[in-house]
Amino acid sequence: MAQGKVAGTRLRKQLGTLYVDHHGWLSSWLQARLGCSHTAADLAQDTYVRLLVRGYLPEPEQSRRHLRRIASGLMVDLHRRRRIEAAYRDALHALPEPEVPSEEIRAEVIDTLVRIDALLHKLPAKPRRAFLLSRLDGLSYPQIAQRLEVSVSSVEKYIARALEVCFIAALESRP
Repeated sequence: MAQGKVAGTRLRKQLGTLYVDHHGWLSSWLQARLGCSHTAADLAQDTYVRLLVRGYLPEPEQSRRHLRRIASGLMVDLHRRRRIEAAYRDALHALPEPEVPSEEIRAEVIDTLVRIDALLHKLPAKPRRAFLLSRLDGLSYPQIAQRLEVSVSSVEKYIARALEVCFIAALESRP
């Protein structure tokens, strides 16, 4: 137990040094790409939080490259989330007023959509596309096979793989 405490203290100290040495650079780098100082500051903080949670710090000579990689991933996540939020808002505009969900339900739906999107992006392109063509566009397996220029057997395998990923994620998210 005492050894874990020492390691945690050492990690926080090293993270503090990393933060002091690179936070200004990281914030500037993010702001140049995002065009918004507030969003850049949030993502810079999230970058360091991610390092703390992982419990791994890069070697000093790799610090900027490592920070940039984490921050780049966070920017991708942010852009995906914004795209999902915009699409959901557009879908809500088509609903009659009495059917529009509450703010709380909207937030839950967006969080769920973001998790599903992240899950599907772990799949290779063809299984992801086959799954979406099946579930969202309602295409049959032969139609998907034609669209993707693969066999129906491949489509079956793609969709089975996507469903397996979804099923495992559902099981892991249960309390």
